[in-house]
Amino acid sequence: MIDIGSNSMRLTLYEVEGERFRTLFREKIMAGLAGYVEHGDLSEEGIACACGALGRFGETLRSLGVESVSVFATASLRNIGNTAQAVEAIRAATGYAVEVIGNEEEALLGYAGAMEELHRRSGAFVDIGGASTEVVSFEEGRPVAAASFPMGSLSLYKKCVKKILPGEGSLRRLRKTIGQTIGEEDFPFAPHSSLVCSGGTARAALKIAGKLYGLPAEENTVSRKQFRDMCRFLRGGGNESVDLLLKLAPDRIHTILPGLMILEEILRRFRAEELVVSRYGVREGYLCLRLLRREQEGEGAALYRA
Repeated sequence: MIDIGSNSMRLTLYEVEGERFRTLFREKIMAGLAGYVEHGDLSEEGIACACGALGRFGETLRSLGVESVSVFATASLRNIGNTAQAVEAIRAATGYAVEVIGNEEEALLGYAGAMEELHRRSGAFVDIGGASTEVVSFEEGRPVAAASFPMGSLSLYKKCVKKILPGEGSLRRLRKTIGQTIGEEDFPFAPHSSLVCSGGTARAALKIAGKLYGLPAEENTVSRKQFRDMCRFLRGGGNESVDLLLKLAPDRIHTILPGLMILEEILRRFRAEELVVSRYGVREGYLCLRLLRREQEGEGAALYRA
């Protein structure tokens, strides 16, 4: 499976037997497609970048003898004005037919993937991508509300930050943009004490928190206080925080703070007391619901089928 994201493009190879699966292989290319959006369209250079990454993935798949390949895109190709043109150009250049996932569907697929690992009955879910942020609330093992916000770690960086790391002016712009994008009236979710997270920003946050607070390697939960203290430390921009980012998240050095600030705002809105990071997300949700044809429960199934 190939996931064309706004910040990274990912190849994941699964072994499937019935409705069970296990991950065999992962490869990531930090294509940064959101950085190639000009006047609302993905530029020719951006399309060529996507095609180049797909070509590299194709070589890997051919060397492994893999013939069953699914390719989908999220906000990288959804939130642009020339979606059809980009999809056709990619098909012509690579032979891959790309499915573009809709806003709400991406949120529900991400939630479904995370639940494959965590099996939580109630709470909230968030996935911060490069150009969009998906949020789902769920009760009694079923999603009850979903929303997608048109901002992500890379698109925020491009819009609000002038240097590699944000200074005080950039931090003010980030806070203002996040607040305007997630307006109070656009966040129709009840409070939840637990916030499940997936995606690169969340995994990087867990890695950084683990180093700062000496968390066990198998720990997947960060407390509200630990997370807020960590964000405050990283926003300080001192040599120690920069060194930590270069060691633990070098490929996200420019996007990690915008992503963490989105996550911090979502945490505040839900009044959550903990972040629980899942290894799984939209790719595993796509695998289970679209390829293995599992059904979601209750209202979530109706939302998904719609």
